[in-house]
Amino acid sequence: MDVKFNNRDPVYIQVIRHFKEKIATGGYEPGQEIPSRRELANNLKINPNTAQRAYKEMEEEGLIFTEGNLPSRITNDPEVIRNVRKELILEAVHSFVASVQSINVPLEEALHLVKENYQRNKNEQEESL
Repeated sequence: MDVKFNNRDPVYIQVIRHFKEKIATGGYEPGQEIPSRRELANNLKINPNTAQRAYKEMEEEGLIFTEGNLPSRITNDPEVIRNVRKELILEAVHSFVASVQSINVPLEEALHLVKENYQRNKNEQEESL
């Protein structure tokens, strides 16, 4: 597990974000077993209480579930997975819109550049496979 922590956000929030990104991109499959809280803390070199807090919040959001003494697992709920993906997309869109609006880029120009860049990146990814 590779998480690059920043100094701006609380560590438990960054752990949750990591899980959301992995869930949204298919890095974690629905129902997949995840490391225990202690394993996560050891792997990421974070305080076990921080790992516990991240897991508690993810359980409250429905991202993961734990049944009895069994290992925690990624949600099987497709609606939760769709919502996580939508949340991450909207965060990126909001950031992008705020950036282009601050420099007065017309909507049509921004959309054209986004489409162009998106296709270029897609082509480069396909060529590298």
